[in-house]
Amino acid sequence: MEMQGKAYRVTIYIGENDHRHGRSLHSALIDFLRSEGASSATVLRGLAGFGAHSRIHTASVADLSADLPIRLEWIDELETVERLLPAVQRMVDHGLITLEKVEVVQYAAGRQSDPLGQPVRAIMRTGVTTVGPETPVTDLVALLVQRGYRSLPVVDGERRLVGIITDGDLMRRGGLLVRLGLQDVLSPEQLQAQMAVQQSQPQTAADIMTRTVYTVREDESVRQAAAVMAKRVIKRIPVVDEQNRLLGLISRVDVLRTIEYNQQHPIDDQAAPRSGQSVTELMHTDAPTLSGDAKLEEIVRALESSSQRRVIVVDSRRHVQGIITDGDLLRRSRHAHDPGLVRRLRSLVTGSHEPNVTLPYAETAAQLMSTPVFTIRADTPLEDALRMMLRHQIKRLPVVNEHGELVGLLGRNSLLNGLLQPGEA
Repeated sequence: MEMQGKAYRVTIYIGENDHRHGRSLHSALIDFLRSEGASSATVLRGLAGFGAHSRIHTASVADLSADLPIRLEWIDELETVERLLPAVQRMVDHGLITLEKVEVVQYAAGRQSDPLGQPVRAIMRTGVTTVGPETPVTDLVALLVQRGYRSLPVVDGERRLVGIITDGDLMRRGGLLVRLGLQDVLSPEQLQAQMAVQQSQPQTAADIMTRTVYTVREDESVRQAAAVMAKRVIKRIPVVDEQNRLLGLISRVDVLRTIEYNQQHPIDDQAAPRSGQSVTELMHTDAPTLSGDAKLEEIVRALESSSQRRVIVVDSRRHVQGIITDGDLLRRSRHAHDPGLVRRLRSLVTGSHEPNVTLPYAETAAQLMSTPVFTIRADTPLEDALRMMLRHQIKRLPVVNEHGELVGLLGRNSLLNGLLQPGEA
């Protein structure tokens, strides 16, 4: 598996003389983590230190029998850490364990001559949190909102895949007010109201899940999985075996990172849908734009008019000044808790056509937009656009011409489509 982005580092401080079942504790921990599919772990031997017992341990010649300090560092994704950390804690009777967020810049087994030709198992995530059909919706919200998961596969007692749940499912059928990642903008009253709605409707995962799930096998190529995601416009696909048992998950970002890491090699795929091989061919040219003095009602209407769920703020020369998403409105607007605004932004995700209430507020686009905005030229190579998206965690990039004027918007799915196309002869 190739891992990049946000991860967690578990650091375990123990002594060289600590043992478990007749063997050194650090060896037992390493073997356990490796057998359970952890991504990486390293043991370091210290020169001196002291711990809970305040005894100084040193590697000096005068003290050859010292119980030297040992530090084990384990870096992994959240799901894997949550699954294995309780067992690690039980193994460490005396010592210190810390947990912190880290940013993984690179983690890979080596570059591939044909990165998209390797099997899905090489990059899929195996530590996937799942739920059962009977799991209450309130528990689903806790997993998706509090722990930051983006989707939850639903499996039966034999781990066969029966559905999947995303924030869209929760918003359409489970009472969620706003999409995942924006729950922190809700007022305490709104959070209480949301929980009350969910508790008053004893729904389960089976009631709200999406039952038609596109899947891939672990021995299929990354190219095949990417083609499905690009064609179906989905962000992640469960990986299953012949009996439809869940083995892992592969996301669009996993594929894009694989391409970026190996991008000095040619990418060839005659079977993928042809949508273009340049930013100009792949970008959307209908991205909504507004001036900086546009009011809140105009901004929401512009969001509602486009499938991009983005509004680009431009000046009189169409130079990009900022960008606005539903999250920007909920985070920055003084009227973010207005029920009419929340209802209209919710309909952007759910596709529902609820009665709209005009928003008579004077806040402007210049006050609500995010800045600065990363842009690319229309003649930017796709590999450079990919690098910028991943480095800055951007889902859509405004495209400008040689005069800095806005000409389009490039999204991740379009970029993936372009990267899957055969190169020119």
